[in-house]
Amino acid sequence: MRLAWMFLMLAIVTEVSGVSTMNFLSSGVGITGYLIMYVCIIFSYIFLGFAVKKIPVGVAFAMWEGLGITLITALSLLVFGSTLSTQELIGLGLAVVGIIMINAGEKHPEASA
Repeated sequence: MRLAWMFLMLAIVTEVSGVSTMNFLSSGVGITGYLIMYVCIIFSYIFLGFAVKKIPVGVAFAMWEGLGITLITALSLLVFGSTLSTQELIGLGLAVVGIIMINAGEKHPEASA
């Protein structure tokens, strides 16, 4: 199960990397930027596929999307100088609370002794 969570974290990191690369594409980095973006997105889906073999799809997808959006937003604020309105911050906070609630509600199989 621990390996599945590691795959999920890799899926999130590669998704964030791929999507963040899109911002650099507007500065004319050429085909290399597109290749990096597509490779990251492809690996993100591959890692997500490995993760859902042990983690319920709903939980894995909620965490993949929610944490991905949160990290992408944080990068946008810190690296790219974006700003968020109060409404956007509230929405992001609700997404994080939703992820926590979904993960907390997940039924864990009992360990056999």
